[in-house]
Amino acid sequence: MKLIVGLGNPGSQYEKTRHNAGFVALDRLIAQFARSAAARQKFGGEVIETEIQGERCLLLKPMRFMNCSGSSVQEAAGFYKVAVGDIIVMHDDTAFPVGTVRVRGEGGHGGHNGLRDIDRTLGTQAYARVRIGVEAKPPEYADLADWVLSRFAGDELKRLEPALDRAAEGAMLFAKFGLAKAMNVINAPVVA
Repeated sequence: MKLIVGLGNPGSQYEKTRHNAGFVALDRLIAQFARSAAARQKFGGEVIETEIQGERCLLLKPMRFMNCSGSSVQEAAGFYKVAVGDIIVMHDDTAFPVGTVRVRGEGGHGGHNGLRDIDRTLGTQAYARVRIGVEAKPPEYADLADWVLSRFAGDELKRLEPALDRAAEGAMLFAKFGLAKAMNVINAPVVA
């Protein structure tokens, strides 16, 4: 079984913010592979068990807010006995411009509090990630939290839409073929 996690914050005030890119990417996966499935409330999140390209997958949106996402991931992985190498987390990343998507095998949290909490609760950084670019904090924003909780501008939305589809594709490739294939496809330059 693969555990596919989309990070974000619950509540309408956080919808369409940069920090919720992981939630939105997971919604794309749900629309494609689990449209008729109803999410269950479990592990402090919304959970859908489905099949993606023949692989059993658990789709998880932690609902304990970004900074407390790790406990949901740990509980789900523990209950289903999902190995750390079978976990992939989709999240926003200020290191990349809007429209950029990168898949990686493991690494640091880069200041992302959701990843920091997952690292803490799992006791490792050896899970895969789909990094969705949301743009670096501009100088007019004093606080990074204010930036990631802001909404995308109109021109950014045009670049974001295909990136969200690409992020969902990365998670699907990870589930079906593994990390190397997901990285090779998603990290390759996009040909316009």
